[in-house]
Amino acid sequence: MTFAELIGPLEAQLRIIERRGSLGAHVEQITDDSRHVRSGSVFVSLKGERVDGHDFIVKAVEAGASALVLQKDCSSVAETLERAGCRVPLPAMVQVKDSRKALGLLASRFHNDPSSRLRMIGVTGTNGKTTVTYLCKAMLEKAGRRVGLIGTVAYEIGAERVTASQTTPGAVEFQSLLARMEDSGLDTVVMEVSSHALALDRTIGCEFDVAIYTNLTQDHLDFHADLEDYFQAKLKLFSNMSSVAENDRPRRAIVNIDDPRSDRVRNACSVPVWTYSIRNPSDVRAEHVRLSMDGTQFVVVTPAGRFDIDSRLVGEHNVYNILAAIAVGLNEGLSPDVVQKGIQSVLNIPGRFERVEAGQDFAVVVDYAHTEDALHRLLSAAQALKTGRIITVFGCGGDRDRSKRPKMGQAAARNSDVVFLTSDNPRTEDPLAILREVEVGVSEVVQQQGTTGLRYHVIPDRRLAIEAAVREAKGGDMVVIAGKGHEDYQIIGTERRHFDDREVARAAIETVAR
Repeated sequence: MTFAELIGPLEAQLRIIERRGSLGAHVEQITDDSRHVRSGSVFVSLKGERVDGHDFIVKAVEAGASALVLQKDCSSVAETLERAGCRVPLPAMVQVKDSRKALGLLASRFHNDPSSRLRMIGVTGTNGKTTVTYLCKAMLEKAGRRVGLIGTVAYEIGAERVTASQTTPGAVEFQSLLARMEDSGLDTVVMEVSSHALALDRTIGCEFDVAIYTNLTQDHLDFHADLEDYFQAKLKLFSNMSSVAENDRPRRAIVNIDDPRSDRVRNACSVPVWTYSIRNPSDVRAEHVRLSMDGTQFVVVTPAGRFDIDSRLVGEHNVYNILAAIAVGLNEGLSPDVVQKGIQSVLNIPGRFERVEAGQDFAVVVDYAHTEDALHRLLSAAQALKTGRIITVFGCGGDRDRSKRPKMGQAAARNSDVVFLTSDNPRTEDPLAILREVEVGVSEVVQQQGTTGLRYHVIPDRRLAIEAAVREAKGGDMVVIAGKGHEDYQIIGTERRHFDDREVARAAIETVAR
């Protein structure tokens, strides 16, 4: 493919402002990372919060870039290259209004628009994305579909499983993944769509057939200006859906009507909408919900009739996740029987209310909850299931939204009997400084409850905190280890060290049992 063939069909969407040089160069790859440039690369210069890709254009050209996509004007870039003594003739250049959008569109075009031939199912929201995607994948595979998965835990391409670099990968990696999935014979992709990905146009050029909205609570305010800005990013998944696909594939949005912003999501949709709920009239609704540590049972009312659901997943929050997945399954033409079997086949979700069993007479649960709302939902589920005390171990990540730290402290304190405050991924922040901010929220609840209420301890070393919580536990108690879930690492400073809450908890249980 030549550069002219690459950009030709996209000129209207790219809004090309200026072009310079011959566009006949052969294109071997698209990249926005100058370190990955080789001969035949198209280098797309992005303006980021901290780094401007235009500062690396000389390096890209020296590495062999055959074409440049810019937001700066071509003439000034050409002068910079000439002053730097770069090779002549210079590579082809085009100036676009938004190079970030251009990256996604070009990456999709380079891989021959794989999403147009895959059934694309996207899930967005603060909480529940991972669980919904795993449930959808299980159901669709029960129906004989070949399903790829892109999400927080991993990217799954047939039998191949790749550890996720981020919830929704960058535009180039994303389109490459879709192309690999198509080449592997997959017909459907279920994926988490993060607010970062939507705000940064990582999924532009992707045609979604089904979009699911789970909920929205405070998160990522280190990136988004405020909660409304965060919501507007999520909303793009729905407002960007085309009501008619080129291949006439039916499209639908699936929305949690119990969420306060659900009306705004529905109003943004140009496609048909199904709603789901526990508390309000909806298209897919749970009735007669029964919760226990062994799982969840309820009757689901749907456009396909009423039928029973029996799941190993625990907690009311998972009722919502199951409802969302049921709506997807029915929309995709699955029978109630296949939906039931698909739900039953999911025994656990990595790092989501994942139980650690080592012969102990108390429960140990590891969960990814790392926001105030997620922690509240997790501990509310624990409260509904407990037979003894709730002992919570958690912390807050460094270099992230600081405003949620005292709120998470309050959520833990209000729903626990004993709390161990510890480090999560402190990154470049002082772990003790993070803990002091979390402790503010805990202390407020302690003052309200008086001396008969919560006990809490501050243990910065996460391993020691988990061990202390396990030693504290007695028969019938539940130890809840929150914040990292499936993660098998801890980031301290700029170093990424192996650390898995599940491994540490199991070792602690075995040590106490000796």
